[in-house]
Amino acid sequence: MSDKIIPSNAQDGSEVAEDLSSMYHVKGQVKWFDPTKGFGFVVSDAGGPDILLHVNVLRNFGQNSVADGALIEIVTHRTERGVQAVEVISIAPPERDNSPVLSDFADLDLGEISARPLEPARVKWFDKGKGFGFANVFGRSEDVFLHIEVLRQSGLADLQPGEALAMRVIEGKRGRMAAEVLPWEASMTGEDD
Repeated sequence: MSDKIIPSNAQDGSEVAEDLSSMYHVKGQVKWFDPTKGFGFVVSDAGGPDILLHVNVLRNFGQNSVADGALIEIVTHRTERGVQAVEVISIAPPERDNSPVLSDFADLDLGEISARPLEPARVKWFDKGKGFGFANVFGRSEDVFLHIEVLRQSGLADLQPGEALAMRVIEGKRGRMAAEVLPWEASMTGEDD
């Protein structure tokens, strides 16, 4: 799908469209995104050239990363250097089967996880290479374990120290751990995106 629209937010450091007739609403899939490089590419469901996705556009949506294969809805603009995203409308995690991501979740009902409250938290540290890190729920001192597979299932690829997010936390086999991670705004509204 590729409908012309005018974006509501293009203050992202990327090229701003002077010709608003070149703005399009696109649904697609994240081909790859590298948070270290600060960009990645989206493939449109309608075909066409790869679409540049800059980290500043993603940050305006409330995330610093996005998982490869995530479904994404964006506003794009054609520039002299190609097509690029200027606004993220929505992101859905990559499609996967219903098998538990980690053994800690094997005995839990997915409905039980989604019924847990969203808790506002801040990333203490996260090492993508090691595949894990920790966060602290606001108002609590204990660490909450963050696993890379939980991030991927939540549509994220990496986290930065100090990054604000919302989590559903369970008591795992090794202590408190995140079972779902969402953008910070979800904890403010109490709703999933």
